[in-house]
Amino acid sequence: MRSAMTDVSRDEYMAVAASREIRDGDTAFIGTGLPMVAAYLAKATHAPRVNLVFESGIIDPQPVDLATGVGDYRLVHGSTKVAGTFYALSLLQQAKVDIGFLGTAEIDPYGNLNSTVIGPYDRPRVRLPGSGGANDIASMAKRFVVIARLDRKRFVEKVQYLTTPGFLTGPGAREAAGLPGAGPVRVISDRAILGFDPASRRMRVERLYPGATLAEVQEHIAFPIDAAPTLEIEPEPDLHLLRLLRDVIDPDGVYVGRDER
Repeated sequence: MRSAMTDVSRDEYMAVAASREIRDGDTAFIGTGLPMVAAYLAKATHAPRVNLVFESGIIDPQPVDLATGVGDYRLVHGSTKVAGTFYALSLLQQAKVDIGFLGTAEIDPYGNLNSTVIGPYDRPRVRLPGSGGANDIASMAKRFVVIARLDRKRFVEKVQYLTTPGFLTGPGAREAAGLPGAGPVRVISDRAILGFDPASRRMRVERLYPGATLAEVQEHIAFPIDAAPTLEIEPEPDLHLLRLLRDVIDPDGVYVGRDER
C-alpha cells in the first residue's frame, strides 16, 4: 500500500474516469489493461450488475486476480460462460453490447482510429496489430470509449489508415455508412477527458484533470480542439476508490500507479 493515498497518478485518474462510463446493468466489451481495471472498479462500486464480455469468449467472470490478457485462464474463475471469440463477437452483431473500450495508435478529430499501419499500407514504417475486434466494437456496440494518452503523433488531423470508424467525416456519416452503433462518446486521456460536439461531431475538451490546462492539452494534440461550453475540473478520486485500485484490483501496479504524477 502506498503511504500517500491522495498522491493520484494519471493512470488512476484514467481508470476511475473510464469506470464511470460503465452503467449498472450494461453489457461491456472489455480488453486488457486500463479497460480491465476500469471494469473491475465499476463492478466493485456503482455497477455491480455489469456483464463483462472478453473477446476470448469468457463471459462475466468473477476473477480473484488481475488477468494479463483476455485469454488469461484467471478470467475463467466464476464466469457464466466460456464460448470463444465467435460467440463474443456475435453479441455485438446482435446489438447486445452497450459499451466497448478501445486503444489506438492514432485518432483523428472525429474519433476514427488507426491500429493497422504507420506509413504506406504496402510499405509501412510500422506494422501494427490490426483491428482484432475493434472495428466490430466501434461499428456495432451502442457506444464506445477510447483510452489513449495525449501525444501529437497519436492525436492527428487524419489517420494514416482507417481501422475503426468513429464519426467518419462528420455529422451523418456513420448513419450514411449504415453503422448501427452511436459511435465514440468519450476519449479518456492522461490530462483530460474529451468528448464530441453533438452538432459537429468533432472532439472537444470536457473535463481537465487537476493541474492540467487547456493550453497543455492543445500542445499534445496535432489538430485544433475547442473546449465544451462548460469546462469542468475532474474531481480527485476518493480514498475508497484509491484503496480498491491499489490494494484489491491492481496491488502490484501492473496497469496503474507507475507513471508520473
